[in-house]
Amino acid sequence: MTVIELPRLHWGDPSSNRRALMVHGLGSSAHTCWQVAEALAEAGWSVTAVDLRGHGYAPRASRYRISDFARDLGHARAQGGDSWDLVIGHSIGAASAVVASYADPGWAKKLVLLDPALLLGEERKEMVRAGQLHGHDYLTEEEIRRDSPHWHPLDIELKLWSHRTASRFAVEHAVLDNPNWDVVAEAKAVSVPTLIIGGDPEVDSMFTGEHADDVLGANPQLSLVVIEGAGHSVHRDRPADTIRAILDFV
Repeated sequence: MTVIELPRLHWGDPSSNRRALMVHGLGSSAHTCWQVAEALAEAGWSVTAVDLRGHGYAPRASRYRISDFARDLGHARAQGGDSWDLVIGHSIGAASAVVASYADPGWAKKLVLLDPALLLGEERKEMVRAGQLHGHDYLTEEEIRRDSPHWHPLDIELKLWSHRTASRFAVEHAVLDNPNWDVVAEAKAVSVPTLIIGGDPEVDSMFTGEHADDVLGANPQLSLVVIEGAGHSVHRDRPADTIRAILDFV
């Protein structure tokens, strides 16, 4: 499959010797990483966020497997072709970062996985597919405000913009092209320090229960922090707590 060069946004001093990459989730964009990116930049990091294939300003493609997202990310190197000091991924972006790190352990020195979508069964996949199509076709600001009244106004604006800007084909085929949505083996083999920031199971989380216990128990490089009161979008539901956890880790 052809590798795609991913468009980039940047926060902070480009000359900083601490360089981070942020990878959004399905139906989102580089713009939606702004709160974490801004906080890291204020802490002295040089932060880059990319649009995944089919999202934001990125080229469209015929296939959207997690392995395709991961291959694109693996070619998105830090300045000079160096390793990233930190890669932060959300949902399918986290799963793709795991696969990229597994394929090339030198790609990133540390990982942060925001409620990673490592393993999805058929029911959850269909929920994701239906939710993404609804987001692309029908979502309104009023609906986001109703469901997420605590979100920053810019997150509401950017969620809507990102859904509309993403390719409808891409967000649907990110589910259809992954009939076996399972990167657990890769997560168990990740060889760099990795912090998983999970959503609250009482709200919504893709990394919880026996699945989480299985992954965490298999790899001492992995640790977990659960953000109380946050759902799947931990960085938008509880940005201050998420940022604090990231800064404590790095």
